[in-house]
Amino acid sequence: QVHLVESGGGLVQPGGSLRLSCTASRNLFTIDRMGWYRQVPGNQRELVAVITNHATTTYADDVKGRFTISRDIARDTVHLQMNMLKPEDATVYCCYASFLRYDYWGQGTQVTVSS
Repeated sequence: QVHLVESGGGLVQPGGSLRLSCTASRNLFTIDRMGWYRQVPGNQRELVAVITNHATTTYADDVKGRFTISRDIARDTVHLQMNMLKPEDATVYCCYASFLRYDYWGQGTQVTVSS
């Protein structure tokens, strides 16, 4: 089992930056993939960025060049640095982990982009 604790998020003006963090209850090397999804209309989630235990990264097309996912192995934490935020980036972001073929989710954190 994996417990995920998120931090970060909040209100930022368009063009601004935020950093989301997600700390896992297990060593990151034991987790196959970890990253962030965000809610979209229809109560669905879309991938934002993920990083594997081999440090391979994947990004959604509309965040490439603006968002960066990284990991702090010593703190079992994955960060999502979000730059050049747009109003359409505003939604709830959820941390995700895949461990032994099961998916685990954080509680979600709100990102608001508004002037």
